[in-house]
Amino acid sequence: MVIVSARSSRRAFLASSAALLACGRRKATRYPGYSFVANHDARSIALVDLSSFRRLRAIRLDAAPSVLLPHPRLPRVFVLAPSPATVYEIDAATLAVNRQTRIGVQAAGMLLAGSEVLWVLCRDPAALLEIPLDSLRPRRRIPLPDLPDDFDVSGQQAAVVSRSSGTVVFASLKHAAVVRTVSVTRDSSTVRFQQKGAQVIAGSPSDHSVSMLDAATGNLVVRLPIPIEPRYICFSADEGQIFISGPGSDAVVIVYPYQTEIGETILAGRAPAAMAVVSANGANYLLVTNPETNTVTALDVDTRRLAAVVTVGQGPRHILVTPDHQYALVLNEGSGDLAVIRIASLAARRYKSAPLFTLIPVGERPVDAAIVNFA
Repeated sequence: MVIVSARSSRRAFLASSAALLACGRRKATRYPGYSFVANHDARSIALVDLSSFRRLRAIRLDAAPSVLLPHPRLPRVFVLAPSPATVYEIDAATLAVNRQTRIGVQAAGMLLAGSEVLWVLCRDPAALLEIPLDSLRPRRRIPLPDLPDDFDVSGQQAAVVSRSSGTVVFASLKHAAVVRTVSVTRDSSTVRFQQKGAQVIAGSPSDHSVSMLDAATGNLVVRLPIPIEPRYICFSADEGQIFISGPGSDAVVIVYPYQTEIGETILAGRAPAAMAVVSANGANYLLVTNPETNTVTALDVDTRRLAAVVTVGQGPRHILVTPDHQYALVLNEGSGDLAVIRIASLAARRYKSAPLFTLIPVGERPVDAAIVNFA
């Protein structure tokens, strides 16, 4: 079993897309799984069958969801509602909420550590909270010194950034304790482990900079000024390149972490936002959402050239790729639908405009998604 951790004239638009796909291109295979989509404003989880590309039903919740994570082994999905802070477990077999647990007043994020434990970043009270998958009940708590904004985990370590204090807290998940607190640039609000947990990158929107820290010591390795606010961070498959996007420029900044230097800045459509990397048919693509133009820009990672532009729905702000690397799923917050892009359609485009495979209504303001294989 493989489980992964993403209107004006819709009928005419899809008909034209289907006609373009039919012109001599090898037929796509369907993915044997479900996409669970978190609809924030509808307080529901929409279920999309990826083998038929149909919305099946909506699972109602008593709070607005923001984060979805697939179970590492079983056909289940975990849902975080930030306010009130609640974790739900949905069974992909019964399509219903199995269990739920209230964990606090407000939460900011949720990640898996290994295959047995969820860690939730709580803002009220400020702490990292451990939730074993077998019980789905809070176990250990790591109190945090400042109001947290973002976190990441790698192995048995966590890094938590606080925008208000301009610090990164390093914590041991094994011992459930804070190891050290490191000052970074003011207003830092994004943090990610990279180099297999050896380094941490923290982004500061107000300073237009990223700081690289040694995870073992907390020492600053380098601080790099960039021409944008570092709001979105994405890695190449080998972690040899870091792609950074955000307000300030119609471009993506590429950082080489092993050389600790800025590689280059490449144009990526209007106001690039969330990103995803996908490899298919010998090509590597960086997919970039452009909410202001309702498009996704596909860049060839190897040549740095524009591969294609795909018109999706209104306000695309989240993107994920199916495990077989056949499809990209784009969540359109504005139009409340799921756009499906066939990755093979991005190659060898003479006019750079690629067709949309299909568009599926899912609900009000979709903000996150997870894919579960049911084969």
